[in-house]
Amino acid sequence: MSSRLKGMRPTRTKRRENTMTVNVRPIRTAAETALTDSFAAVKAKLPGKGDIAKQREAAFGRFEAQGLPHRHLEEWKYTDLRALMREARPLAPAPGAAEKVRAKDAGKLAADIDARRLVFVNGAFVAEHSDLAALESGLTITSTAKVLADGDRDVVARLGAISTGTGDAAVALNTAFMGDGAIIRVAPGVALQRPIHIVFLYAGDRPASMFTRSLAVIGHGARAMFVESHEGPSGCDYQVNTMFEIAVGDEAHVDHVKITGEGASAFHISTLMADIGARARFNEFAFTMGGAVVRNQMFVRCNGADSILKLSGASILRDKQHADTTLVVDHAIGGCESREMFKSVLDDESRVIFQGKIVVRPDAQKSDARMATHALLLSDMAEADAKPELEIFADNVQCGHGATSGAIDENLKFYLMARGIPEKEAEALLIESFIGEAMESIEHAGLRELLMDAVREWLKARQ
Repeated sequence: MSSRLKGMRPTRTKRRENTMTVNVRPIRTAAETALTDSFAAVKAKLPGKGDIAKQREAAFGRFEAQGLPHRHLEEWKYTDLRALMREARPLAPAPGAAEKVRAKDAGKLAADIDARRLVFVNGAFVAEHSDLAALESGLTITSTAKVLADGDRDVVARLGAISTGTGDAAVALNTAFMGDGAIIRVAPGVALQRPIHIVFLYAGDRPASMFTRSLAVIGHGARAMFVESHEGPSGCDYQVNTMFEIAVGDEAHVDHVKITGEGASAFHISTLMADIGARARFNEFAFTMGGAVVRNQMFVRCNGADSILKLSGASILRDKQHADTTLVVDHAIGGCESREMFKSVLDDESRVIFQGKIVVRPDAQKSDARMATHALLLSDMAEADAKPELEIFADNVQCGHGATSGAIDENLKFYLMARGIPEKEAEALLIESFIGEAMESIEHAGLRELLMDAVREWLKARQ
């Protein structure tokens, strides 16, 4: 529309400079207000004094300055916590005798492997259901709450030492409220004979929240495997914010498998931070089949030359489940190789998000990085969002990424049906084959088969 109307003389107005500065802050949501009130009420009761208390205050200050992540932040564009997290639940109380009994059957998806179990119920360590007997020489295991309460300076200094992703609001909240978890140290040259299975169970029947924090320090040339599983009741909308820091020494070999089997109404945010030494191997696999809203974020840095890194995952979703995998692989040193492969199967109105970024620093010459994500949509209402990224600041590198999404190949299904296989069975075979490619990255054959059995059960339920 023209600023000059016909038949009217234009008038000149004097422009006035406004020197007033107004700080506009977004209105706090109910969840943000509840988190502020909760921290004020419990901070004096959380384990650790002195420097730990200061660290908590500083972390919560960072959270208050930015609030819950929202869609205007690129890293949280597809998982808007301000919109999704309507309420913040109170901290879960210590488990009672009846809740501890339920822990006997916890970790069912990996229950049949020969592993050393560490059990946490309602975010607290339960020694009577954990296996701390006859620890291998060079292996030490302590609970995070005990370390914080005792003020173990060596371990406390390592918590948060892997600085990648520390500006994240979920990390800040975890640091402010961190309660219990596992502190695991493997001495140089030690090869653990059994995996360590860290079981996190919510056994309550009322909405509550848990903030668990774990740390593993793997010495030079050592070898270890960690299985981390999360589960809880389906009829309760509890909330989980969990974080695992892994420091992998030079020439060490570490496997980490995370199983998210939360209840159907659960809200689950997980952060992995890993620092990889020279000539080391690190294999990460994330399996997601439970939870209403799940966000698995991974920040991994190749900090030593010639290391090999594999990050993989599989998600099987139904109903209105929302699963977000966000990762940053930082090639800080040259000669490292990284491979990322994530696959998802979506039914009904479920949604999967993959945001993957590979960063190659100027000094990381001869880096080799490849990333791929693939989604199989079984319903017209399902949605897959993929955003792979490369940030390359070196010239002598090999990097690439790819993303696909689509329905089952009708030609392949027809091929199986033409050989007498019923339609539903043909679909199940194709889905199993699709997911199986990602599962192959799990080096433990027994665990790999157990997770494939879970996929088969999911397919049977679908039929």
